[in-house]
Amino acid sequence: MVFLLQKTLIFAIPLLIVALAGMFSERSGIINIALDGIMIFGAFAGAMAAFFLRSNPYFVTHNQLLFLICLALAAVMGALFSLLLSFSAINLKADQTIGGTALNLLAPAITLFITKVLFNKDKLEMETMINQDGGRTDFGYAILNEDINPAAQILFDKTYISTFIAIIVFVLLSFWIYKTKTGLRLRSCGEHPQAAASVGINVQRMRYLGVTISGALAGFGGYAFVATVANGTAEGTVAGMGFLALAIMIFGNWKPLGIALGSLLFGFLKCLAVTYERSLIEPLESTSWMQKILQNSQAFSGFYNAVFKNMYFYNLIPFVTVLIVLAFTSKKSRAPKAEGIPYDKGAR
Repeated sequence: MVFLLQKTLIFAIPLLIVALAGMFSERSGIINIALDGIMIFGAFAGAMAAFFLRSNPYFVTHNQLLFLICLALAAVMGALFSLLLSFSAINLKADQTIGGTALNLLAPAITLFITKVLFNKDKLEMETMINQDGGRTDFGYAILNEDINPAAQILFDKTYISTFIAIIVFVLLSFWIYKTKTGLRLRSCGEHPQAAASVGINVQRMRYLGVTISGALAGFGGYAFVATVANGTAEGTVAGMGFLALAIMIFGNWKPLGIALGSLLFGFLKCLAVTYERSLIEPLESTSWMQKILQNSQAFSGFYNAVFKNMYFYNLIPFVTVLIVLAFTSKKSRAPKAEGIPYDKGAR
């Protein structure tokens, strides 16, 4: 159980921070479906930094500092990459969905082009860039190494430092967008930009701010995913986590609390495949009564082996769940009113 909850937290953190990224952009009035592309670009920037900095003997013995530098650079590059979306949506008033789709296609193309030029490879193997030994990325550390109670073990035993950073950032930004003057102005630009402009708010500046924060968070989440969830083995992709984060944002009704609950739910569903894969190596001591019936019944044994012993079945669960949940909750979802609508000063 502790292993399952630890894995849930590891999977939930990138979803949490990237779903928050989508919320900031859309609260300002810009649809950001480019989260997946920004995650890829941020992860690539962080991986490149790790690849070049690890040759410095100082960083060999200071993995935590290297990890923090890579996270920060991933966030900065994600913010810079998101400016392409800001410029096309705000200044050029282009269709935001098409602009986001273009960035999703552009990000892997750029990263693979740079990889070809620098390393003469046809695919990006971030494992070789993040971890020289090709094993599990050793950027996490245990605050407590001795025997501790399960609750503390989930939060502190062998926990990645990005987990604590993401939780702190999530709390601070959730407070900022609801309890500060600037946060209120940003949200007003996503609801009624003309009314916001009438009281002196610079709508374009607020939308730039929202998308830039969104890009920084998505870049952060992209590198956190590659370094923790994927253990540095992602080959130029983030496994569709950006799109899953968008679904979580809608599921959470564009609110931080709903996003947090949705991230934990889908993080749990995502880690089922990992838990099942581990059970193949370390069989679980106990088996549920339903599993015993299916295993012992000749009628269901073939079905059980084909479905419940197939790892791809568990990988499929989160995405099927997304479709089901959104089908039942879409009527109650309330997106920002001006989301996706280019700002026109002369409109009423």
